[in-house]
Order: sequence, then C-alpha cells, then structure tokens
Amino acid sequence: MSKLRDICDLVSEQCDPARCSASIYVGLEHISPGSFTPTSFGRASDVVSSKNRFRQRDVLYGKLRPYLDKAVIAEGEGICSTDILVLRAKSGTSPYYLLSLLHSPDFIAHAVATTQGVNHPRTSWASLAEFECAVPPEPEQDKVAAVLWKLQLALKLESEATFTARALKQSAMRELFARGLRGHSQKETDYGPLPKSWDIRPLSQCCEVQTGVTKGRVIPASEALEVPYLRVANVQDGHLDLSEMKTITIRRRELEGYLLQDGDVVLTEGGDFDKLGRGFIWRGEIKNCVHQNHVFAVRVNRERLIPEFFAYLAQSPYGKAYFLTVAHKTTNLACINATKLKAFPVPIPEKDEQKEIADILGAIDRKITIHERKRDTLQELFKTLLHELMTGQIRVADLYIDTKEVAA
Repeated sequence: MSKLRDICDLVSEQCDPARCSASIYVGLEHISPGSFTPTSFGRASDVVSSKNRFRQRDVLYGKLRPYLDKAVIAEGEGICSTDILVLRAKSGTSPYYLLSLLHSPDFIAHAVATTQGVNHPRTSWASLAEFECAVPPEPEQDKVAAVLWKLQLALKLESEATFTARALKQSAMRELFARGLRGHSQKETDYGPLPKSWDIRPLSQCCEVQTGVTKGRVIPASEALEVPYLRVANVQDGHLDLSEMKTITIRRRELEGYLLQDGDVVLTEGGDFDKLGRGFIWRGEIKNCVHQNHVFAVRVNRERLIPEFFAYLAQSPYGKAYFLTVAHKTTNLACINATKLKAFPVPIPEKDEQKEIADILGAIDRKITIHERKRDTLQELFKTLLHELMTGQIRVADLYIDTKEVAA
C-alpha cells in the first residue's frame, strides 16, 4: 500500500504561451469523461495567460468537478489549463498504471469527498496526495495498464464508428428528402429543397394527431384506471427508450382516446432547439400504454403514407426546419402545438419510393444500434475490469500480455 504522493509528483511549471515552444493546449473541454487520451486539442498560440507545462507521458488530471472523471495521458509536450494538475510518475511506477488508478472508483470517490466550493467544486493536490492505493510490481502494472488501454482503444473505435454512422444518416436524410430516388428535378420550399414531383399536403389531410394525458388530475376511485404511459423522457431522437416506464391514472372511458397504436409516430412538443419534434415509431411494445400530453401521437393514413417514411421525414433537415420556423421560442427551448403540427407540409412520393427511402435509413439505424450496443458492452466490461484490476481482485502477473502497444 502506498499513498499517491509516493508514486507520482505534482509538476508545477508555469509557462507564458508567448515565450515557450509549446504548440498544443489542453483544457478541460478537450477531455471526455473516462477517456485515456484527449479527444481534441487547442492551439497554444491562442492562449493569453500563463498555463501549466507538461511533457510526454505526464498524466493530466482535471481537479475541477472531479466526479466528471477527467484524466488523460500526454502524448506530447504542451500547456494545459490551471484547472488541470500535471502529475509525473516516479521511478518504479508506470504512467499508464497511474492514469488507470486516477480513473478507479475509489480514487474518484476520494477526490469528490475532498472538494471545496459549491458552484465550482475543486479538489487539490494536497488532498489527492494522501489517497492510499495498492501498487503491484512494475511489470504487473504494465500488464494491468495494457489490458485497460486495449479496451479504451476498442471503445474509441466503436465511438468513432457510431459518430460516423450518425453523420452518414444525417447526410443520407438530407439527400434523400431533397432529391428522392427517381432522378427528380428539385423545387425550393420555405423549409428546404424537395423533389418537384412529390405532392405536398398538410399533415391534417394525411394523418391524425392524437394528444395525450395531462398529469395531476383528480379522478374518483370508482372511475380510475392505472396504465403505463409514454413520457417525454422516453422519446428520443430516432428511437424510444423504454427502460423506465411509469404509470398514470386515467378514467376507464378515456383509455381508447389516449391509447397508443402500433405504427404511431410519437413526437415531443418541445425541448432544445436541435431536439424539437424528436421521436420515432411506437411498435406496441407495452400493452395498454397511453402517452403524456407533451407527446403527440401521429397516426398516418396508410393509404397515402407509411409510418417509417414520416418518422424519418420528421427527423430530416426539412422536418427540423419546419418545426424551428413555427415553434414558440424562449431562451433555450422551443415548442410546437397541435395546430402547428397539423399544418406541417408533408411531401408525399409514391409509396414504393417511400418504402425504399425508409429501408435505406432503417439499415443505417440498425448499424448505429449495433455500434452503440458494442460500445455499451465494452464500457461495462471496462468499468468491471478497472475496479477488479486496480483492487487486485484479478491478478495478471503470470499471464502473457503484450505491453508494447502501451509502451509505444
């Protein structure tokens, strides 16, 4: 058992960006929670005040709001925010093991417990230096670090693949709803270009809009029926999160009027500007489920529209542009009402083209889901191994583990 001060030193080397040779700058905004390397960099030439200097393989630890779990390895020389502590591993300690230690649950708990300040809670080196930790021999440190490093690389790849797939979806929606699949010429509308041959009808002429249940009503026990209901929190952009469902009390006679039906496109009435009108398709996942009044259920006329096409249309740049244009806006939020939703000008191609467009976007959505599930699985595995390796519950001293990738 050692204290943190026994295995690393605090490096306090102030540097004026105008006078030092550093080219990169690392701020807290360049460090993602839980990551081992910075996700981006700033330019040292853009920084105006003195900062902390670091060198390759120093560990950069964010002391502001330590519950955010921000600690990375420096892959080169540079300067960093004064809210970042520069820690340098002592002889006999692997810098990558030190980094892993700073991400461990026990260390994070210690750091959080030693913060001062309410609005900007910070910990300090004096407090962190007293953290007690188990330190195996250096060869085992290298193996522990190698296991966790490889998992971090796998996590990074899946996160990048997810980001790429989401960018592909946005690009595909922009092209598919602007040009279609049949070589259409284009026409300009108030909300973006559309294929000229596509018919445009107000949503009220091709869909029904069902409003939902208002919370907080007093209902006599003799009339009361408790049912699951879809909340705003359940409705995400492009998918539904049904992991936590709550119940609400309605009158028995109201069930039919509030009931969600298979194929309903559920859309939120408000939220952040970039999430306005978010939602997707209800597939009848939960029996006798109703929806909150802040969630609209759009029931398409299947003779003219398929639900999947309309759901992607609402997510598209065209749909977002309409919702933002007609929304009531405050400083950070925007909302639409049923009247504005019913006036949504819906472009309607032939049904076979609707299906092809929905199939293309559905395939991209499935790819996104695969990468997200892989990422989530790797994240859980990483958390488990991090805890068990750093506490010695799992030992790797006698295993052959290639540590060259980390050492490089």
